[in-house]
Amino acid sequence: MSIRVILADDHAIIRDGLRSLLTQQKAEVVAEASNGRMAVEMTRQHRPDLVILDVSMPDLNGIEAARQIRADVPSVRIVALSMHSDRRFVAEMLRAGANGYLLKDCAFDELSKAIETILTGQIYLSSRITGVLVEDYMTRLTSDTPHMASDISAREREVLQLLAEGKTTKQVALKLHLSPKTVETHRHNIMRKLKIDNIAELTKYAIREGLTDIRE
Repeated sequence: MSIRVILADDHAIIRDGLRSLLTQQKAEVVAEASNGRMAVEMTRQHRPDLVILDVSMPDLNGIEAARQIRADVPSVRIVALSMHSDRRFVAEMLRAGANGYLLKDCAFDELSKAIETILTGQIYLSSRITGVLVEDYMTRLTSDTPHMASDISAREREVLQLLAEGKTTKQVALKLHLSPKTVETHRHNIMRKLKIDNIAELTKYAIREGLTDIRE
């Protein structure tokens, strides 16, 4: 396995373990990121063959990071590695452009197999994830339950995550290089589109849809 890899996870111990295992397989870890925004920037800079991306990260979650990475560096392969098997996380990550989705409790042999599969241009899903998607598909055949509001823009999703994580309007504006007035406009539009009228419900929505998990 001679490939260049970026590791993105907000837990250093997980990055350390993955780096050690990948190095044994002759892969080169060219950069590491502790949040999604760093992962996007490092992918633009290093243009690796593969990004191993945690789904739940602060500042910018893995779903939004995957969307930006896919738009900026279309050739890169993306493996989602997560503790979440909920269909919302899986479906949104795949829609964002991930080439594979594995759970963090998988064996390294499975991760190695997933990487080999993905590098040939195929999609890899662990058996547990496949079951989740089949169940989701069957549910959609018999109900009209919508997934995340499709008219929420990428910028609005970024603002939503930061607000849900407790950032003030000024902090969000500084982080995203926007004016506070623009952030307020985005917040108003998000709440109007989602038919939500307070920050508490907005935060619950962000958690439910996998934009953030509000870690300590």
